[in-house]
Amino acid sequence: MTDESKADLPQELADRVTKPFARFLKIEAAAGGLLLLSVVLALLLANSAWSAYFLAFWETPIGLHFGSLDFSRSLQHWINDGLMTLFFFVISLELKREIVLGELRDPRTAALPFAGALGGMVVPVAIYLTLMGGLPGIHGWGTVMATDTAFVIGCLALFGSRIPPALRLFLLSLAIFDDVGAILVVAFGYGDALNWSALGLGAAGLGMVAGFARLGIRSIPVYFLLGALVWLCFDASGVHATIAGVILGLMTPTRTWVSDIRLRAILGRVLAYPGGEHWSGDTLDRRDLRQAGRAVNESLSPVERLEIVLHPWVGFVVMPIFALANAGVAVTGVDLGQPVSIAIAAGLVLGKPIGVFSFSWLAVGLGLAVRGTGLNWPFVLAGAFLTGIGFTMSLFIAGLAYAPAMLNAAKIGILAGSFCSALAGLGLLLWLTWPRRSRT
Repeated sequence: MTDESKADLPQELADRVTKPFARFLKIEAAAGGLLLLSVVLALLLANSAWSAYFLAFWETPIGLHFGSLDFSRSLQHWINDGLMTLFFFVISLELKREIVLGELRDPRTAALPFAGALGGMVVPVAIYLTLMGGLPGIHGWGTVMATDTAFVIGCLALFGSRIPPALRLFLLSLAIFDDVGAILVVAFGYGDALNWSALGLGAAGLGMVAGFARLGIRSIPVYFLLGALVWLCFDASGVHATIAGVILGLMTPTRTWVSDIRLRAILGRVLAYPGGEHWSGDTLDRRDLRQAGRAVNESLSPVERLEIVLHPWVGFVVMPIFALANAGVAVTGVDLGQPVSIAIAAGLVLGKPIGVFSFSWLAVGLGLAVRGTGLNWPFVLAGAFLTGIGFTMSLFIAGLAYAPAMLNAAKIGILAGSFCSALAGLGLLLWLTWPRRSRT
């Protein structure tokens, strides 16, 4: 051990849990700011002199055409169904890591955000269906179900250490449960007529993924190729293709192949070689060096490796592109008082906090869940208001649920509801964290 390494604190098992979680939060917070800029830019362009060109750009057809076989989609379709699969894949990776390795290993700790997510889906949908009963657009109830992870974490980042870490864990876990629940609704509630042959091929592809993992194949490019084939099968099956990302993420192993003890032994063998120019050619020492490089790589679990690689791309590329393609709303000529706009805004602003808070309180009261350290009920209420920021998933579902004539009105409701929810949540957090304010 070198003098420099001796100067560092020893690494504990907890570090392998908390450090990936902290990295995830930092990326989400920064991505939330970039996402907000993308939303503003999309709104400005959609209401400018270049509006027609901007909106038409996303309808550009892209794909392959061979005789009678036509596999082309609009650019927006590729973004919403293709790139967003990576988003759901990363969300599923984080969910599995938290359940297997993180704070959600404790069932009673996991029960609190799960109960909140359940209430945050059931109550908003009930409000939406009540307000839209018998009206066109009632099929769009899924738009009020989900929470935008990046925006919520970005809001929390404004308060730094003034809010309890348990609140961040609660809202991140709740948002992930929300997103997985919403994509399941999308897959089966907003899909087309099922093509059982394609669905069977997709299931066979998932079986191959599991079989390759059992055989010990660890090449990530191989699994990405299989994942692409599974995505194509689901895309043709009538089940929404993004469900492939959720399933593949939950199938990703959390165990490392090379243990710490074996890694130290392999690295020690390489370090035992004397200095000099002997790392070339097909020699034993060069083979040991290549083996050491592979061992270092495989000392991280596939979940961690994939999150490290993909999460920045999803946060800083996929999500801003999605916002540009979907947040552009031409406000001119849109009736802001349309029932669908009011129903969506009410579901997000009222339904989400009522559902999240009441179901969380009920779960704790029944002894099914516990609150984290420092997570008092006022903070839970503030977080519940923030869950009404449903931007990304709400826009995603709206694009599937509404006819073009109603889509702009739905987007207005989503943007207005998300904005009001953010103001309410931030206002309550500001009040709770104000210096010298006494709280219970």
